[in-house]
Amino acid sequence: MKIIKPLILIVFILKNTLIFSQLQKENNNYLTNKKILNTTKANEPIKIDGVLDEPIWSTLESATDFTMFEPGSGKPAPNSKKTEVKITYTEEAIYIGAYLYDDDVSSIPMEVNGRDNFGQADYFFVVINPNNDALNDVAFVVFSSGSQADAKVINGNEDFSWNAVWDSSVKINDDGWVVEMKIPYLNLRFSNQENQVWGINFARSIQSLKEKYSWNFVDKTKGSYTLYSGLLKGITKIDTPTRLSFFPYASSTLIKYDGSTSTDYSVGLDLKYGINDSFTIDATLIPDFSQTDFDATELNLGPFEQNYSEKRSFFNEGTELFNKGNLFYSRRIGGNASLSEDDILLNNNETVIDYPEKVTMLNALKLSGRTKNGLGIGVFNAITEKTEATIKNESDLTYRKVTVEPLANYNIVVLDQQFNKNSSVSFINTNVTRVGDFRDANVSGLIFNVTNKSNTFNVRGDAIVSKIFDDPDNKNLGVGGFLRLERVSGNFEYNLGTFFNDENFNKRDLGFQRNNNFINYFGAISYRIFEPTKNFNAFRIQLEARTNYRFNPNKYSGNRLELNYFATTKKQFTFGGNIETSIGNQYDFNEPRTDGRYYKANSRFELSNFISTDYRKKTAIDVRAYFTHRYDDSSNRFHLNISPRYRFNNNLSMFYSLQTRFVKNENGYVNDVGSRIIFGERDSETYTNSISGQYNFSTKSALTLSFRHNWTPVQYDEQFYDLALNGELIPNSYSANHDINYNSWNFDLKYNWEFAPGSQIIALYRNSIFNETSNAYLNFSENLDDLFNQPTEHLFSLRLVYFLDYNRLKKKNS
Repeated sequence: MKIIKPLILIVFILKNTLIFSQLQKENNNYLTNKKILNTTKANEPIKIDGVLDEPIWSTLESATDFTMFEPGSGKPAPNSKKTEVKITYTEEAIYIGAYLYDDDVSSIPMEVNGRDNFGQADYFFVVINPNNDALNDVAFVVFSSGSQADAKVINGNEDFSWNAVWDSSVKINDDGWVVEMKIPYLNLRFSNQENQVWGINFARSIQSLKEKYSWNFVDKTKGSYTLYSGLLKGITKIDTPTRLSFFPYASSTLIKYDGSTSTDYSVGLDLKYGINDSFTIDATLIPDFSQTDFDATELNLGPFEQNYSEKRSFFNEGTELFNKGNLFYSRRIGGNASLSEDDILLNNNETVIDYPEKVTMLNALKLSGRTKNGLGIGVFNAITEKTEATIKNESDLTYRKVTVEPLANYNIVVLDQQFNKNSSVSFINTNVTRVGDFRDANVSGLIFNVTNKSNTFNVRGDAIVSKIFDDPDNKNLGVGGFLRLERVSGNFEYNLGTFFNDENFNKRDLGFQRNNNFINYFGAISYRIFEPTKNFNAFRIQLEARTNYRFNPNKYSGNRLELNYFATTKKQFTFGGNIETSIGNQYDFNEPRTDGRYYKANSRFELSNFISTDYRKKTAIDVRAYFTHRYDDSSNRFHLNISPRYRFNNNLSMFYSLQTRFVKNENGYVNDVGSRIIFGERDSETYTNSISGQYNFSTKSALTLSFRHNWTPVQYDEQFYDLALNGELIPNSYSANHDINYNSWNFDLKYNWEFAPGSQIIALYRNSIFNETSNAYLNFSENLDDLFNQPTEHLFSLRLVYFLDYNRLKKKNS
């Protein structure tokens, strides 16, 4: 069985590759109707002030005749909302001037937001592809409030963690608003050809009408919007600049906790260097992550580790190549140590008095780019320092150090060949090397994503091999794979596929993985609308089915059948939900935490619904509720999330969220006693209160607040159970107190000021409390009293980052 299933997968892949080689021959005329905008060079300085009064602007050709792509498709923009865009360039930058006409200027919303935040404001959007290959675009957005956003765009997927240094200005007139932009070549990658032909498209969002228009027509029924760019011609005889910039920083941190005070000062440097027209190095030296946003931690009673989003900008920006195949979970770098505190071997009378929370990262480097033939190459490398815990012998008062994480190197190499503007084949290798007796790991994967030229069918998948080096007598060689065939155009879409991990597959050293030893099959069919109807701007309904098996030995483990829907009305009221059920007994091989053992659970039913009101109004609310019940069982769950938001004015807004979860009579793992696996029946309640708000003094200066309190009391029934070999629970005489009262409290107040392009001063105050006891009987007020009796950590941090552009420095010194 181990060999047969991968062979079936390979045959299936080869068969579908042959099918797609035929599909690639289909006509693609819909991509050939490209508008052309011609430009000429500016010979005089251009001031970015939102006033297009320089002589060059009156001589330039205009991009006009925008058409709707949301909610409808192809409808010409009304003359009262017409848009005119012009482009010129100099030796150092391209300049964009756009006049967005509006016959009702008073209706233009102008909420001020921080960078990359889409609030209640109209916006002008430009997507640029200097190589005109529809593969790697960059987008720049200017809002009617003057705020900015920018993103890298890969196959229509926008990565707003990318931050460029560019300039823009907005001016509101009686008949519309004007956008003026300056985008230095430093932010663009292009070849040093005499006559440039760039891919480009413009879009406009009219928030009061919830309508969007683009210059070159976008067929949203097929492919990503980056396939539909027009052409920019006329840029000639410009030299690619030296793409070298520095971001030196200095930071100071003071921490007060439980009567003690500590301070830390650090300096470091981030740099970006364009090796040539195609490849860039990003590096961080002695990084400081003290101001990283806090994690939404919660009590984890399940068999899998929690997955946290990455909040460190270095690991978010420009990592699209390294995320191929989902083999890279950046939180592994500078995260928890390999040797947990509980696994430290202690002698008699020894205790752990100091265990480091995190491992320190010394430096990291990313090299990435794409050749003219569409070959993407990425190299990532990071080094973390040796980390030690301190052990105290209470008898003779001696101390010793124990290495919990050695000096370690993390490396990723990626080759990604893109073709036909919508397809790719990739190879990725991740490697973790640790000094000494700690284990090493290596994972390699082949990933493919192929769409036919008419963008109607897609097949994607991967084949992954993992190898752990920690036991010379055990190969620890694992295999995983994924395959999905899908129709991706038209009102009706469908897909089917499979994914599996064998019993030895392990990518956890540098990736995230919940479990292994499974093979699952899935399929879905859906219907959606692209044109508004009498009642709806958007509507989608989907039926999904999945069946799950143990990979080795081959054993059925469960199934799922789900119907979900989503709709938005003409008045921007959004609602949706799902009905989900399983059929027959479900065999959970993960909950027992012991290989080969399973818990037999009854089938379940789940019903969920949500609503979301119109965000254009000052007051809006999101509500989500779902209920889960197991058939022939008394266990159930009920979740209710309520999230109102209020916009006081264009500068101040607040958001509140209450998330509740009530779990009754849930059977779950407790611990092991010898060879026995102990289960218990538990009730739990979870209350998560979150508040966030921001006051934007300007588009460059803001004060933000973030607060979150998560409280989960868990009470176990006095009767515990042994897990039998057949997966059933047998009452036993085991007795212990496993009740839990869990609290996680975080409060951040942050001031951010961009005092110069790319340069910032950031001040942060944070207090945090964490507490876990067995006092699960406390009510809400008693719990808060108990929580505030715990030591509170107060953190004060000040950080200065300054942007230095090599070209400006060179020009200033010449």
